[in-house]
This record gives sequence, C-alpha cells and structure tokens, in this order.
Amino acid sequence: MALLTPYNKIPELNTATILLIENEEHFQTKLADAIVQQEKDINVNVRLARKLPLPLENGDTRPRVDLVVFVASLRSERSLQAVKSSLNYLASDYYLGKVCFVVTDARCGTVSQERLSSVRRLAALHHCPVLCAEHQTEEGIAMAATRLLAILKVSAGASPMATTALYLSTLTRCTVPSDLDHD
Repeated sequence: MALLTPYNKIPELNTATILLIENEEHFQTKLADAIVQQEKDINVNVRLARKLPLPLENGDTRPRVDLVVFVASLRSERSLQAVKSSLNYLASDYYLGKVCFVVTDARCGTVSQERLSSVRRLAALHHCPVLCAEHQTEEGIAMAATRLLAILKVSAGASPMATTALYLSTLTRCTVPSDLDHD
C-alpha cells in the first residue's frame, strides 16, 4: 500500500500545495478556482483527486502536499464512504496539522444527521478540523477558500509565527443550525 506522506519531498520556496479530494466533484473545481484567485502572497498549487491512493505514475514529479482536504457531501453516503476509505492511504504524519475535512449541505434540512456526526467523529478521531461550507453561493465558496488558505499557510509554514492555535480554531469551527448540532 502506497501511503501519502508529507516529509518525503523538499518544500519549494513561497509555494504551498493543497490536495482537494472529493468523490463526486460538485464543489471541488469551484473551490480550487476560488483558492487560486484569492491567494496573491504565495504560489498555491491545487491538486484534485477523487480518492486516495494517488496513482503511482508521476509520483516522483508530484509536488509535496502541504494540506489534504477531504470534501464530503452530506447528501451522499457514497461521498462519506470515499472519505473513510481514503483515510487509510495517509501516513500518520499528515494528521499533525495537514488534514482538514470540509462538509457541504450541512444546512440542508433533508440531510442525514448521522452523516454529519460521522464526519465529526472522524475528525475528532484524527484530531483534524471540520469546516462547513456553503457550496451553492459565490460568497460561500469564497469563504471556504479563505478559511482553507489560512489553514494551508499554517500547514505549509508560510504564515508568521503570530498565528495562534486560538486564531486557527476560529477558522475551523463548524457552524451549523442548532437543530442539527446535537453533539
């Protein structure tokens, strides 16, 4: 089994790479475009994948991945299963500030509350943040991109040391309607 590990490649100066993993690809490309358009300080490479493991070909030319983002649609059980199966292909080193979960459709009244709880349990188990993103509006996509860029800069070492864990926790707080929040 080929594990994705963060420390087998040398980082590039003023460059950060984010890997967006989404099985259904509804939100992934919009989010990638928003991330690239917003960031002006550093060069951001956005890589897209449907699941892990990544193909072995081109592995030697692939850049070091600074942040892995698992995107799960709460409307789709298949999306959640793809996230769960992909987690097995990450080296444990990634769970030290280099993995994030993004959920969509958390505000939809027809989603299964169990799916949101499942993502939260996965995130808690791996000590990773969960972001809830609104993917149907430009403002929602821009807000998700802004939050992911802040996390990416911290995980890539491109953020000043003044960035505190408390500040980072405000970026990663999942805000959902109180009727869905039964934890």
